[in-house]
Amino acid sequence: MSTLSEAQFEQEIATWLLEHGGYEDVKLGHQAVAERDFDPILAVDWTELETFIGATQQESWDALIALHGGDQLTTQKTFKDRVAKQLDLRGTIDVLRHGVTDMGLTFRLAYFLPASGLNPDLVARYDANRLSVVRQFAYEADSQKTIDLALLVNGLVVATAELKTALTGQTVEDAVAQYRADRDPKNVALARRAIVHFALDTEEVRLTTRLDGAQTRFLPFNIGDAATLGAGNPPNPNGHRTAYLWQRVWQRDAWLDLLNRFVHVEKAEKGSKAPDRIIFPRFHQWDAVWRLDAHAREHGAGQLYLVQHSAGSGKSNTIAWLAHRLSSLHGTDDDAVFDKVIVITDRVVLDKQLQDTIFQFEHTHGVVQRIDQDSAQLAAALTGAQARVIITTLQKFPFVLDKMEALPARRYAVIVDEAHSSQTGDAAADLKKALAGGGSPADVPVSPAELSSPSEDALVAAAEARGFPANLSFFAFTATPKGKTLQLFGQQGEDGQYRPFHLYPMKQAIEEGFILDVLANYTTYATYWKLEKAIADDPRYETPKARREIAKFVDLHPTHQAQKAQIIVEHFREHVARRIGGQAKAMVVTSSRRHALELTEALRTHVKEHGYPLGVLGAFSGALDDMTESKLNGLPESQTAAALDGPDFQLLVVAEKYQTGFDQPKLHTMYVDKPLSGLAAVQTLSRLNRRHPDKDSTFVLDFRNDAESIRGSFAPWYVQTVSPPTDPHHMYDAHHAMSEFGVVVASEAEDFVR
Repeated sequence: MSTLSEAQFEQEIATWLLEHGGYEDVKLGHQAVAERDFDPILAVDWTELETFIGATQQESWDALIALHGGDQLTTQKTFKDRVAKQLDLRGTIDVLRHGVTDMGLTFRLAYFLPASGLNPDLVARYDANRLSVVRQFAYEADSQKTIDLALLVNGLVVATAELKTALTGQTVEDAVAQYRADRDPKNVALARRAIVHFALDTEEVRLTTRLDGAQTRFLPFNIGDAATLGAGNPPNPNGHRTAYLWQRVWQRDAWLDLLNRFVHVEKAEKGSKAPDRIIFPRFHQWDAVWRLDAHAREHGAGQLYLVQHSAGSGKSNTIAWLAHRLSSLHGTDDDAVFDKVIVITDRVVLDKQLQDTIFQFEHTHGVVQRIDQDSAQLAAALTGAQARVIITTLQKFPFVLDKMEALPARRYAVIVDEAHSSQTGDAAADLKKALAGGGSPADVPVSPAELSSPSEDALVAAAEARGFPANLSFFAFTATPKGKTLQLFGQQGEDGQYRPFHLYPMKQAIEEGFILDVLANYTTYATYWKLEKAIADDPRYETPKARREIAKFVDLHPTHQAQKAQIIVEHFREHVARRIGGQAKAMVVTSSRRHALELTEALRTHVKEHGYPLGVLGAFSGALDDMTESKLNGLPESQTAAALDGPDFQLLVVAEKYQTGFDQPKLHTMYVDKPLSGLAAVQTLSRLNRRHPDKDSTFVLDFRNDAESIRGSFAPWYVQTVSPPTDPHHMYDAHHAMSEFGVVVASEAEDFVR
């Protein structure tokens, strides 16, 4: 057990920040209030702010005094009121980034590091920022209440922290409880000034950006345990497991950069009573972007990066932050590393998200442009000066490559998001054909396994057909990389294995609570039948007739759609319908369009015969017997997903579609009537893992697969995916090793092949 007291823990952190972290001062909270350094009513340390302004903008300050007739006291009072009102109106992060205008004079309340060192004056002003740490932060007027630590930038409160140690028998959980129960969520310093609140002990860190009493939600801010690739932090031979927080994240340059180019505000929808939400990066997001930025800065264009981040990792924000940084990245020679950043994605929301996020950073429109027309629009964006970040879809990827290869003097960063489209089929074949440089779609078969990640197929096809031009850097994001993708984009270690450049594994995402474990309640039909049969035959249980009827189907025929329809509907009604506050949905996965059509009709027939208030949708590509998805559902194909989200439909029957990239948090249960293995199994079942405030579990009832093979399919992507180097001799070596056992007989193999 640690013998460190909370006071010693505070002192250790504060001392490190002062001596190694680039902080200007360490203050004691009560003393600062007594000396009126910190104003608990307006929640600003005016001494720090005035010192900063005097060092960086004295000329403007003198001009402001002159506008007030030379009265310095009046100037100070009106300026304080102006700053406080702007903080209340716009929030701390916007005021820090863009300053305050008072009587026509703009004052910067912080200077952030310029993209290059070409302007020494801006670098000097950045160096003049004053970062201070306050111990026992007295945040409330006329009160003895204090918070263990507060971090200030030029007198503005940006963060608070509650610390716990094992010496008192307390942990990070007690720090969380203290924020929830004993910190006024309406206090000016805590609610309207501080951007983030940290709860930590020597083992773990958590954070929140909004105090809401007992409802305050804290998220983990941990590195992850390198030994298990799960939640937590690795041992630190030089100190506490959580030392990365103050030694890496709170370090002066990193902290100012984080405040400037990561934190952003997600505005509430118009008419909504919900408050705006401050988005603070999770550790793996910050770490990934920071490492990618540093590597690209040092090595320039022509690099390949693979980022393996699990579902639930917040890839949209990670991509937005990375795109913005790469668009203004300068190398060690102060030259721009990339002329343009191209984001290949099918996420509709990423366009607006990127525009909103980057506008908060720069207050400049036109930095982001979506290509939604033709190749002429794409060419104009690639050659024009205004748009620095270009967003386009996977289907336009071949045209992007053609245009970029025609402009060899320019350098591009290409961020490829894993496929997020629910459309597959002919379009994927067309894409693969175009990237491979010829042939007709019929010549390019697309298997279900390939369909599970068309973005990876696109990258691999492009690499094999064209190679990688030296003026392009690729940043590939995927949760489930294939071996070929790892060999092309991964980093080769000393052991010869290829690994991703950055990893946030599925195991850690599950243990940290960002996604649900879809295998926790995975059940094959054989197992389910035995359970239902046992209950039905046990006189101690009074069960509905429907449940007893289900148990009769021990010899379920794989093509008997009426039987399956009865099982699915009755199971859904009894076990699923009331989940997620009565909003639960289920997906039925079938092996072909024919099966999808027949099962959709069988489900509807069973529902209609029994008068159940359940809606059934079917989804498949193309036409079958003159039937299309649109005709089957009575609504445009593009509205299928939205219809499922509403109250009228509960079941969605699919064939290939919606098995990748479909995010529906209300999806609770999946009925699998299709052989699944490998990546296809992971992608399909992972449709259930999205979180919902009222969702605490998932369920899979599998008619066609066994539990062991499904768990085996998840194993390669549960922690870290690695790939051995491609070596054609492996097959011959394996054959030689097996030959002495006599298990492979050449004549039998030849007979089998014939």
